[in-house]
Amino acid sequence: MSARRNAVLFVALAAVWGSAFVAIKAGLAYIPPVLFAALRYDVAGVLMLAYAAVSVEQWRPRTAGQWHQVLIGSVLLIAAYHAFLFVGEQRVTSATAAVVVSLSPVLTTGFARLLLPDQSLSAIGGIGLALGFIGVVVVARPEPGAVLSTDVIAVGLVFAAAASFALGSVLSERVAASLPIETMEAWSMLGGAAIMHAVSFLLPGESIADVTWTVEALLALGYLSVVASALGFLAYFELLDRLGAVEINLVSYVAPAFAAVVGWALLDEVIDAGTAVGFVAIVAGFALVKRRAIAAELS
Repeated sequence: MSARRNAVLFVALAAVWGSAFVAIKAGLAYIPPVLFAALRYDVAGVLMLAYAAVSVEQWRPRTAGQWHQVLIGSVLLIAAYHAFLFVGEQRVTSATAAVVVSLSPVLTTGFARLLLPDQSLSAIGGIGLALGFIGVVVVARPEPGAVLSTDVIAVGLVFAAAASFALGSVLSERVAASLPIETMEAWSMLGGAAIMHAVSFLLPGESIADVTWTVEALLALGYLSVVASALGFLAYFELLDRLGAVEINLVSYVAPAFAAVVGWALLDEVIDAGTAVGFVAIVAGFALVKRRAIAAELS
């Protein structure tokens, strides 16, 4: 029963996070991208803080190290990741965005090898990292003379989102702070939302007056804030405790399938062969980089 419950929760999380890319795409038709991301985490941050207040003993940071951890989370895990993702997804499909973001676990390993002194990258791991990058290039498919085309830049922005999240994950690990993950997520969400509001204020076409409030816009915002963020992270915490980091990383590789199916069903998006080939390359890169951990899990 426990294994079945874990499997159901895993698939549900992959479905929610995969369909979140579709909700982002749908909401971008009505809400400016950076403001959209900021509003999402206004709501999600308040919900997560309320949950932290009743579920953990320490609901707010107290030490300098803990505030440092929150700062990293605010800037990289929330603000940079979502600002790049939302802006980039204006020009790419939901499935393409999900595929490029699935490179994040591979990038996390690469950053860990560079920034954590007790980690090293083997030759095979280096091949896996390179294979992941090749996968992103295949997804972008820059044509000669059009490297700076709008679509290629959009894929680059989504890649920057994945890199921001990976770097933030590694830098958080370097900070010597014992802050409960629920508390860290709550304050990072609120801090990231504040940063994105400041960025949105400085950008043209990024005011509340530029929002077209429709039922679709409200549904997209509500789904992302409550289901994908608040409930999604709670499911993630539960699975992380039950399964461990290696298995939970696999959510990144199931989510694109749901993004493709839901994007096709709701937005008439079509996944092309290049995106599929790029995804296979990224998954293969992850398998090479994490081969020892995967083998340990299987044994």
